[in-house]
Amino acid sequence: MASSLPHSGIVERVAAMCNRYRPASVVRIRDVFGFTYIESGPDIREWRPGIGPLQLGPFITNQRRLMVGQWGLIPDKSKTSKPMIAGRPMSTNNARFDLGKREPEKASFKGPWSRGQRCIVPAEAYDEPYWGHGGPKCIWWTFARADGVPWALAGLWNEWTDPVSGEIVPSYTMLTINCNEHPLLSLMHRPDVDKDGKVLPPELQDKRSVVPLEREHWEQWLHGTPEEAASLLGLAPFDAYKHGAADPANAVQLPL
Repeated sequence: MASSLPHSGIVERVAAMCNRYRPASVVRIRDVFGFTYIESGPDIREWRPGIGPLQLGPFITNQRRLMVGQWGLIPDKSKTSKPMIAGRPMSTNNARFDLGKREPEKASFKGPWSRGQRCIVPAEAYDEPYWGHGGPKCIWWTFARADGVPWALAGLWNEWTDPVSGEIVPSYTMLTINCNEHPLLSLMHRPDVDKDGKVLPPELQDKRSVVPLEREHWEQWLHGTPEEAASLLGLAPFDAYKHGAADPANAVQLPL
């Protein structure tokens, strides 16, 4: 498991988050997670095979409901379904959670966390940007489970009420933790830099990864206490991942 590292000094964080993934299909969710009926959310039976922030995807709530909602959690006090802060778009598709702490970092996620609104996000695979090849553009790198079953990613969910129409809009986010010490995941994303643009040393980097949950931990994640749930936040070992360039034409050798 990767551990969270302390940070000090003035740094500029480069966005290190999951911004695209492939949700599990209705059939796969039925076979692996046991759900056959979407109880709430948009009236659709299938979603896009690949989605990005603010698009629709499935998630399984602690109320044992399979829902479809916006990938990008809508905070309780948001005035619009597109999360905003100080008039600017706010990224809420990932929720930072540092090990050793009791709640997510941003205030936007503390309401759902305190209410126990934890969820599982069923995903066939997710992508992260790899920059270590030295090219001008990243290579999107895909991560699936080596055993072929979908990921069960740790998330939070919410139901936001539109102040104008009264419509209830479901939404969700994926938790992320530090992965500096992981031999594979730590290779992804651009490195963090200081205020002068100089790359920070390894101990001050904050590479992030989504959090997989094993089947035997699903119930504890969904229904345990906050402390019991937080104890499950970790990373899968290297050999649990099947990975490679999203586009095989861009394949390179990782420095493993």
